[in-house]
Amino acid sequence: MLNAKITGIASFLPEDVLDNEMLSQMVDTNDEWITTRVGVKERRILKKSVGSSYMGIQAVNKLLEETGTNRDEIDLLICPTSNPDYRFPSTASVIAHGVGIEKKCYAYDIQAACAGFLVGLYEATAYIRAGIYKKVIVVSAEKMSSMVDYQDRATCPLFGDAAACMLIEPTEEPVGIMDGIFHVDGSGLEHLVYKAGGSALPTSHETVDSRFHYVYQEGRAVYRHAVIDMLTSSQDVMKRNNLTNDNIQWFVPHQANLRIIEAVGARLGIDESKVLVNIQHRGNTSAASIPLCLDENKHRLKKGDKMVLTAFGAGFTWGALYLIWSL
Repeated sequence: MLNAKITGIASFLPEDVLDNEMLSQMVDTNDEWITTRVGVKERRILKKSVGSSYMGIQAVNKLLEETGTNRDEIDLLICPTSNPDYRFPSTASVIAHGVGIEKKCYAYDIQAACAGFLVGLYEATAYIRAGIYKKVIVVSAEKMSSMVDYQDRATCPLFGDAAACMLIEPTEEPVGIMDGIFHVDGSGLEHLVYKAGGSALPTSHETVDSRFHYVYQEGRAVYRHAVIDMLTSSQDVMKRNNLTNDNIQWFVPHQANLRIIEAVGARLGIDESKVLVNIQHRGNTSAASIPLCLDENKHRLKKGDKMVLTAFGAGFTWGALYLIWSL
C-alpha cells in the first residue's frame, strides 16, 4: 500500500530573543509569574519589517538544500498559518515565489490555528496516497508577535515566532503518517479569537481603539478544553492503532503551555522522558510548534520510532496523528 513518509525536516528561528526579564520591562509581570503559569523562559521575535513568509522561505530553502531536492520536483506547498502576510494572496504563494518553485508547484494556505501543521500533514498524506502528487512541502510560518498585545500580561508571555517544514514523499515501507483523527467545535470562538479585521468585524477606528486586533484568549476555558481534547484525541488514535504507553517511543504535543503539556502527558500515563518539549525557550509558535520541536530533537529520533502528535487551537479545532518516523 502506498503511504506518505517524511523525507526531510527543517526550521528557522529569528535571531532576536525576548526573555522574561526583558518582557517584565514592557508589561507588569516577572520571570516567576510567567514560569509558574506557562513554563516559558524566552521566545524568539522577528523584528524585521517582513511577514511570516520571510521565515517560511528560510526554512524551505534549508529543507531543499539539506535534502538535495531539485526545486522543479516540488508538486505542492501547503502553508498552515494564522499569521498570513496578507488577507490575499496566500502566504504559500509568496513562499513558493520566494523559493523559486512556483512554475511547476501549486501552493495554498490552510487555517486550522495551532492544529494547522497536523491538518496539513494529513492533507499531504491524502494527496500522496491518491497518487496525485509525489513531493509535497508542508511549511508553517508564524509571526505570532504580529498579533500579540504586549499590554496584556496574560497572553504576551506565551508566544514566539518561528517557521518549520517537512518534505513528504511516497513510500511502500511501513513508515510515515499512519493515521489521524480531527475534530472541530465552533462554539469555542468566544474563548479564543482574533476579533477584528475580518468580514464579521472590518477594521475601523473603533476596532483599533478597542484593541480588537490582537489575540483574545480566555485562559481557563482554553486550558480546560485543550487538556481534555488533546487527551481524548490521543487516546482515540492510540486505541484505533493498538498503541500503548509501552510501544510508542515519543509523544509530541503542541507547545501551547507547559502546564497543559504536563497535564496531558500525566493523564495519558506517558513517562516524561518520552514527551518532547521545547516551549521553555521557544514559547508557543502556533502551527509551527510541533515540526519545530521535532526538528530540534531529530538527533534523538530513530527510523521506526512510533509517535503520537497532538494539537489544539482556535475554532476550537484539534486532533492527533500516529506517525512512524522515517528519517
